[in-house]
Amino acid sequence: MKKGYKGYRSYQYLEKDLDYKGFKLSKEIDRVEPYLIPLTDEEEKRAEAIINNNIVISLHDHPTIIPEDVNELMSYEREGREATAFEGLAHSCLDAIFDNMMDGTCVIGSKAGWKWIDVIHDMGMRSCDIAHQDFLIKGSNIDDIYKAKAEGKIAWFISLESATMIENELDRIEILYGLGARMMGIAYSESNSLGSGLKEKNDGGLTAFGRQAVERMNKVGMAIDVSHTGDKTAMDTIKASSKPIFISHIGARALWDMKRLKPDDVFRACADKGGVIGIEAAPHTTITRKHPRHDIDSYMEHFEYIKDLVGIDYVAFGPDALFGDHVGLHDLFSSNMSIAENTAGRSIDRIEYVKGLENPAEASQNIVRWLVKHGYSDEEIGKVLGKNVIRVLKQAWS
Repeated sequence: MKKGYKGYRSYQYLEKDLDYKGFKLSKEIDRVEPYLIPLTDEEEKRAEAIINNNIVISLHDHPTIIPEDVNELMSYEREGREATAFEGLAHSCLDAIFDNMMDGTCVIGSKAGWKWIDVIHDMGMRSCDIAHQDFLIKGSNIDDIYKAKAEGKIAWFISLESATMIENELDRIEILYGLGARMMGIAYSESNSLGSGLKEKNDGGLTAFGRQAVERMNKVGMAIDVSHTGDKTAMDTIKASSKPIFISHIGARALWDMKRLKPDDVFRACADKGGVIGIEAAPHTTITRKHPRHDIDSYMEHFEYIKDLVGIDYVAFGPDALFGDHVGLHDLFSSNMSIAENTAGRSIDRIEYVKGLENPAEASQNIVRWLVKHGYSDEEIGKVLGKNVIRVLKQAWS
């Protein structure tokens, strides 16, 4: 086991099944057959040195554990008490992670989700759990990332995939920031008061209120994400923001034609503004004609395509993984996440899990190993693992 993890389990300060309803959770390690990209002895040493000498950041993940029995998932989510995968994260090479919480599954008091009180509940409950341990540092600034690296810990940042819950209240952006949120998306699949989600057939772009919200996020110092917005709304946001933004978890539509992925012009616009694009690995997303079965190779084909399109300074990694049956979660929450509409197109080779990217820990290790295996320089690897993200965060959080 790596890093400074001492064995804490989520909510162990309470009595399970007395103070809260317990569930049998998935294994954090070796839930499926583990896969690490094979390296030579020399490559192993180089990969280890790169991890030791660079900041490694996940721009977008869900480092929580879901129930072993996926049929219990809806009851688990409605309890509003997701468990953090501390043991799993201890096996990663991450120094910082943007945790996107119950985004898309926040159905504590609503079938549709994204209600203000539910999001606040989620943020508060998870923050309480984090406050009772000392392996994850609740992050609020750049210094926390360097502090975590130096101490063998992980800086944990709250990120929200949509601003739907702010409704028409600009001041809620400040409240969310005050509670710890450091990145927020404009819209999820469905449209909201800020702009159009990627599900919509007609993308109306950023609304007048959306422009006000972008300005407020810039002033507060909250990073902006457009991963789930429609293409026009993404372009409008990039133009409206006075600071560079993120597309934290995405792939190239040029490689696989589905709405969940984005076109080249959006990537160029993001990079031209100085922003960073993180590569997505949620099941059945970043596949390609060359690699129609989703795995680490199809994922990295998307990375290389976008890197060649915009340059090495504007790409990073946001695997969007979790600990447990991610495919099963998507099946159960298909309607909430608009998965059918957003992945429609060519026939997809169905998988049980994404080989090489099964959870945030495996993903972090294999991304480094793949880059080493494919001859990227130490400087290039350092940029895509963390330096590019830190550059944008310094501007967005100022």
